[in-house]
Amino acid sequence: MRAMRFAIYLTSAAGFVTGCHSNTVDNGAFKSALNNYYSGRQECLWSTPIKFPVQADTSNEDQTKGFDALTGAGLLQRTPGEKSRFLIGSKQVNNYDLSDKGRSNWTADTSQPGYGNFCFSAPQVTSIDSYSPSDSDATQYSVIYHYSVGLPGWANNAEIKTAFPRVANFSGGEAATAALTKSSNGWQVQNASTVAANPAP
Repeated sequence: MRAMRFAIYLTSAAGFVTGCHSNTVDNGAFKSALNNYYSGRQECLWSTPIKFPVQADTSNEDQTKGFDALTGAGLLQRTPGEKSRFLIGSKQVNNYDLSDKGRSNWTADTSQPGYGNFCFSAPQVTSIDSYSPSDSDATQYSVIYHYSVGLPGWANNAEIKTAFPRVANFSGGEAATAALTKSSNGWQVQNASTVAANPAP
């Protein structure tokens, strides 16, 4: 009888250990799923495509600082101009257009002729910071992580990073969160977003 009780105890303990093991999460699997999700997805300078040439009021620093930084990096060319205003004379403006260097770094938007963006490489996950199950079956997880983006030479200067603060975050590591669901093909990313994105100028 005592031997039978011991055997039942061992069987129960083995089942408990096996059950715990089946819910063990592999950080590497999360990282692989996220990197696969980001594959082919580029981060870009502006949150939406922009069209060049563009005109900006010289007295409005919020309008000109980003364009001036890109001019300093050699991606845009700037020419002064004047814009007439009804009844109240005219105002000084800057006209910005892509330079030859800018065109070679430009990613055109195929759905909107004339529009595009300056884009970087796809994000790479650098760390899985924390995760927690979103359901009792542990088939859905909320994951917090950091990723970095490889920046081209023109983006690695102080003027660009001041005018576009998020560029500095890319090189230092951007915090993000994602929902992952377990499927027959492994973990699948349902959505991903930055934890605190800085608005583009």
